[in-house]
Amino acid sequence: MRKYLLVLLLVFSIGCSNKKEEKNIVKEQPKEKIEEKIEKNNYVSYNGNLKVKDTNLVNQYDEIIQLRGISTHGLQWYSKFANEEVMTKLKNWGSNVFRIAMYTEENGYIENPNIKEEVKKIVEYAKKLDMYVIIDWHILSDNNPNNHKEEAKQFFEEMANLYKNTPNVIFEICNEPNGNTSWNDVKNYANEIIPIIRKYSDNIIIVGTPTWSQDVDIASQDKLNYPNIMYALHFYSGTHKEYLREKVDKALSNKLPIFVSEFGVSDASGNGGIYLDEAKTWLNYLNSKNISWVNWSLSDKNESSALLLPNSDNDIDNHLSESGKFIKDQMKR
Repeated sequence: MRKYLLVLLLVFSIGCSNKKEEKNIVKEQPKEKIEEKIEKNNYVSYNGNLKVKDTNLVNQYDEIIQLRGISTHGLQWYSKFANEEVMTKLKNWGSNVFRIAMYTEENGYIENPNIKEEVKKIVEYAKKLDMYVIIDWHILSDNNPNNHKEEAKQFFEEMANLYKNTPNVIFEICNEPNGNTSWNDVKNYANEIIPIIRKYSDNIIIVGTPTWSQDVDIASQDKLNYPNIMYALHFYSGTHKEYLREKVDKALSNKLPIFVSEFGVSDASGNGGIYLDEAKTWLNYLNSKNISWVNWSLSDKNESSALLLPNSDNDIDNHLSESGKFIKDQMKR
């Protein structure tokens, strides 16, 4: 009987020991870390949150990235083209950014604040399509951004809070300061708007420059003291030529990060003919310096800068104007 009990105890002891060893073996097995690898591309899924390094726009891996895209015309007039179907076609051209031109005046946000709901819809389309999207506070006839500074504060407070975790969004805080607006005026305005955005988001902010966003050389001598700020340059190839590129050269030599958030192949009125040779010169220049660019405009307005012919619909590839055909070709280069 005693021998029988000893055998039982021995078997029990060995069994427990084996279980303990099995337990230890399980614990010692290395855990496999599964990481989803995203193939390199020109869109948000790979590039993530953008930032400024020296004069360059770079992605989350510090690689230089150039954005190329299209701007809407005023949402109060041509928002019908700012839809998912059309934006998908633009992406197929090679566009990786879409600019939402939300006018302040001319029956824009100041008279109709609900237009911001259209902005939110378009941002969602861009997110779905893996594209970057510029929310443009499109001052124009109001000349000086300080004229509607309080409304801008409220608007960007809401937008920055809403999109604080959205790498797609870029904030453009004043489209084209003009008239007698000085860089000091713009800088004072920016120093009140930027901290509001920065409470929530470190995303890129584009700041307009005086003389319809041409005076980048002046801004380069007195920069804003915040990270991830870029400065708007706008040009129209029928009006703005080598002299404006010389201003850009000076600004770049002063380490000013530039973003061409609007340009057209017409004259500065948005009409008055097509100037493709000068437009090619401009785009070759911008591409050589990795400066991002956005073309004006996604509309069927009867003017030469419009991408579409009058009375167009969502089938944009079959309704391209001369300007539209040129931009589609350039986007693919």
